[in-house]
This record gives sequence, C-alpha cells and structure tokens, in this order.
Amino acid sequence: MPDLIDSLVGIGEGSRLHELRERRPVARSDAQTTYDALVTAPADLERASAVERAAIGYWVAALSAARALAAHYRDVLAGHDAAIAAAIDAELPGALTTGPHGHYPAGPLSIEDEDGVRFAASPALRAAVGDRLAAALEHAHLLTYRPRDASPDALQALLDAGWTTDGVVTVSQLIAFTHFQHRVIAGLGVVKEAV
Repeated sequence: MPDLIDSLVGIGEGSRLHELRERRPVARSDAQTTYDALVTAPADLERASAVERAAIGYWVAALSAARALAAHYRDVLAGHDAAIAAAIDAELPGALTTGPHGHYPAGPLSIEDEDGVRFAASPALRAAVGDRLAAALEHAHLLTYRPRDASPDALQALLDAGWTTDGVVTVSQLIAFTHFQHRVIAGLGVVKEAV
C-alpha cells in the first residue's frame, strides 16, 4: 500500500522531499503502520467499528482544517456508510471554531483562560450516528478545541455512552493520531514549498 502521508502531500518518488523522508525510514513506516492498524485493518473492531474509526478521523481532520486529510477520511467513511458521512457534513458548519479554549486549574496560567464553543451533538446527528459515536465526536471536539478542559468527567461521558475502557483508549488514539497526521502533513507541505 502506498504511503498515505506521501500521497496526501504529493511526494513523488525521487523528489527531494522523498529523499528527505527516506532519511527517517522508521518514522515513515511507523506512521503508515499506525494508520493501517487504527483505520484500514484494525484487528479489534469490538473496541471501535470501522465506521466509527473513519468517522472520528474525518471529524478531527475537518475540525482541524486539514483539507486533504479530511477528504481522505471522508472517502473512507463514505465507503462504509454514506449516510453517516452526510450527517457529519451537515454538523460541521456549526462545530467549526478556533482555539484552543478552556480553563486551567486555578493558578498562574488562569490568565490564559478563554471561553469558547462547547460542542454538543445535535439531535439530528445523534439520531444518525447513535449515542456512542456522538459522544466520541463530542470528545474529539473537546480535545481539538478545548484540551485544557479534558477531565475524568469527559472520559466518563464516553463510558456512559457505551464505550468500554479499551474503546475509550482506541478513541483517544484515533484523535491523537489524526492530529499527528495533520501536523506532519502541514509540516511537509511547508518543506515541499521550500525545496
């Protein structure tokens, strides 16, 4: 399978950027292996279904304005469930904001506290995707825009929606990995313009 990051950045074999990436073969292969394990060939679909995995990737990438990555995840999701992809499309305009927002524990960092959007899935989204995936999308929004407000209560909301402890770990891995992909793609895009 071709390297997803190379494909989304448009890195051709033999290009200067391809040569630079070849200097870090483990980093390159680990990113692709992680993607494969989390998204394309997950070994344990009981923790999170293929639809849930693709939906979380799409949501996080879209919230982060990672256009190419969001389009990729949307294609994967639409291949599994076009209705859920459409429901997320409809929800995105009201979910997009800037960040980070949130509140630090009382102390010197409190001067940086900033209120912002607290996303809650609309009834239409909840009806389309179910309580479990809606809770994961709410959690992904929290970690994307309000990471300071992450808390045990936020994790409990996932458990209350039907996620197992292992499922919560998988959701967290998907969110973090999609953010990682976005940062790598953005960084390589800047380097590509410079070389």
